[in-house]
Formats: sequence, structure tokens, C-alpha cells
Amino acid sequence: MKVLITGCNGQLGHSLQATAPAKATLVCLGSADLDISQGNAVDRLVAQHAPDVVINAAAYTAVDRAEQDEERAQAINGAGTGFLAKAARRQGARFVHVSTDFVFDGAAGTPYRPDAPTNPMGVYGRSKLAGEKAAGQDALIVRTAWVYAPEGGNFVRTMLRLMGERPEVRVVADQIGTPTYAPALADAIWRLLAAYASGMHHYTDSGAASWYDFAVAIQEEALAAGLLTQEATIIPIATSDYPTPARRPSYSVLDKSATFAAIGGPAPHWRVHLRTMIAAIKAQG
Repeated sequence: MKVLITGCNGQLGHSLQATAPAKATLVCLGSADLDISQGNAVDRLVAQHAPDVVINAAAYTAVDRAEQDEERAQAINGAGTGFLAKAARRQGARFVHVSTDFVFDGAAGTPYRPDAPTNPMGVYGRSKLAGEKAAGQDALIVRTAWVYAPEGGNFVRTMLRLMGERPEVRVVADQIGTPTYAPALADAIWRLLAAYASGMHHYTDSGAASWYDFAVAIQEEALAAGLLTQEATIIPIATSDYPTPARRPSYSVLDKSATFAAIGGPAPHWRVHLRTMIAAIKAQG
């Protein structure tokens, strides 16, 4: 099985490479190798490599910057996804696209099912929804949320830095979702491929948390592991106390039951994977 992966330098791209099955031959393309918003380049490289599977882990992910950069966000997340899907289809390859909880508005009080109505509140969410539509009904689309990994910039890394520098840290407490460990997400994608899944799927770790809950757990685990030596005061704040250019869903927990059934069982609780992440950072020295 020959698999072409875009966005190879990102958190998910790294994790897809690290968790790939032994039978997979990988073609890994970072943004310097392929700008997916350029249709001719997409066609040329997909035809050149003739993969059996194309996994699109490339994305414009700067949620706030997207509010002033809609054209670029749509070019990558929307049109770029469409270029990849069409190129994969011409090769007879399966297409996998990764999307986001930001396609929802956060008004629900229960976890969002894959078929729940979408209503993105900002440019980033609209561009990712456009990508879902461009991927086509025959694609495997996996929505996820709050992704983090040992490498790259993410909430865990940011919190560890701030907690090491400041006596107190203020964290939003009224946005609820689920942290997702990128290697676990990558493994789920490989499992869905092995199960010949298609259509819309949701995957995050199990459980739910606010960003404040997540920050408290990060500090507890980091102190226990010796990554932090002094405890910072973590202050819960409202979203209104931390205004950002882009609006974010106040509740974006995803219903993963169908995905868990397809891959053979539920994901571990997010705190289990957080502990794994802290151990990985410590091992890096």
C-alpha cells in the first residue's frame, strides 16, 4: 500500500509517519514540497507518485489570523482539499481528509454526531467545512479537536512554558471540548483505513474538559514527572475576558461511538494520553 501524506511537517503528519503500518510505503510531502492550493502541482505530484491512498493532513490552522486572511484559508482548506480529492480519484486512490470541531457553533448540550447540522462561526470553520464538501462523499473524513503532540506548537507546550515562567496563568474555563493526542488520532486513521471506512467520522480521546481543566491537569502531570518544579496559580476566566478575533464554540465535544465501533474500541481518556505526552517530553531531555 503506497500512501501519499500531505502536511508531513505538522503534528499529525509526524504522527502518521510514526504510527504507519509496516506494509505501508510512505510518500511524505511538507508545505515546501507541495502547496495544495496549487491545482496543477497537486495533479502532477499525485500522478507522479501514483499512490493507493492520499491522506490530507495539510491545513491552514491559524484560527485568529484566518479572520483577516480568508482567501488563503479557503485556498488551502477548501480548494486545496478539492484538488487533492480529484487527483486521488483520477488515480483510483482512496482519499482521507482531516477536519475539525469548528464546523459546529457550540450551541448543543450533547456530543455532536457526525450527521449533526453544521454552523461554523468563523473563517477557519467555514474553510474546513468547504474542504469537507470538496472531499466528496466517497472520501473518509475524520473530524477531530484540540490536537497536541510532543513536537510542534500546541496548548500543552504553551502551558508548560507559561507555568515555568509566571506565578499565575489565566485560562478560559467556559469552552468545553476534548484534547486529542496526535499519535492516537493517527493510529485511528490507519485503523479506519484498514477497516475500509468511508464517510464522516469523529475521533478525539475520550472524556471532556475545559481549557482550564486541561491546564490544571497539565500542571499536575508535569509536577509529578518533574518537568515543573514550582506550582503556578491557574485562574479560570470567561471567554469574554480573553477576546480573540475568531469566535470559538463553547461546546464542541464530538460523538465518537461509530468510529470507536469501527476501530475496535474506545480511545483512552484524554488524561491518559496527556501523561504519555508528558513522559515523551521528559524523555526528550
